Amino acid sequence: MAENKALVIFSGGQDSTTCLLLALEEYGAGKVEALSFRYGQRHSIELEKAAAIARDLGVKQTLLDMPQLSAVTRNALMDGSAAIEAPAGEVPNTFVDGRNALFLLYAAIHAKAQGIRDIIIGVCETDFSGYPDCRDVFVKSMNVSLNLAMDYNFNIRTPLMYLTKKETWALADKLGALDFVRERTHTCYLGIDGGCGECPSCILRERGLAEYLAERAGSLKN
Repeated sequence: MAENKALVIFSGGQDSTTCLLLALEEYGAGKVEALSFRYGQRHSIELEKAAAIARDLGVKQTLLDMPQLSAVTRNALMDGSAAIEAPAGEVPNTFVDGRNALFLLYAAIHAKAQGIRDIIIGVCETDFSGYPDCRDVFVKSMNVSLNLAMDYNFNIRTPLMYLTKKETWALADKLGALDFVRERTHTCYLGIDGGCGECPSCILRERGLAEYLAERAGSLKN
C-alpha cells in the first residue's frame, strides 16, 4: 500500500526548491524524497546546489543520468557554445524537447518502486519561458498516461502552475524560506553563480523578486 509521501522533481532552482520546501511543510520530515537528473546540461552548478540543499534539508535525493538525451536533440540549454535566444512569440532555443515528459516518466517509475503516489513538479504556465511542456494540459495528460501505463494511481501536483514569479517568491516567504531560496538556489542558464542578470531565466527571477519585495515593503508601510 502506498504511503502518504511525495517525490519532488528537483533541479536546485528556485521553483523546484520552493516545491521541496512546500512538500516538507505538507508531508513532514521523512516523507519527502527528491529526484534529480543529469541530462547533459551546459553547466553543473544547479545539480551541485541541489545536492547541497537536499543534504542540508535532510531529504533523500536520487540522481539519474540520462546521457542519451544529448544524442537525439540539440538546444542552447545543453550546448555551451550556443547563444541563448528567446524571440518574441517563439519557443526559446533553451527548450529541451521531451525533457519534462522523460522526467515525469522516470519519476513515476521511481515513485511506484518506492510506494509513492504524489509526484511534485515546479512547472508554471503563468510567468514562464514559453515551454509547451510546462502547461497544465500537458501535465494532466501525462498523469492520465502514466496511470494507464503502470496501472497505478499517480497524483502529479503542480503547486506553482498558476503563480507568477512574484507569487512564487511570496510562497517562499510564507514558508519562512525567502532568504534560503534566494541565496541557495540557481536559475541562470549560463551557469554563473549568483546569476548573470541577463538571460531570460535570471530576468524572470529577479523581476519577480523585485516586485514581491516592493509589494512587501508597501504593505509594511501601511
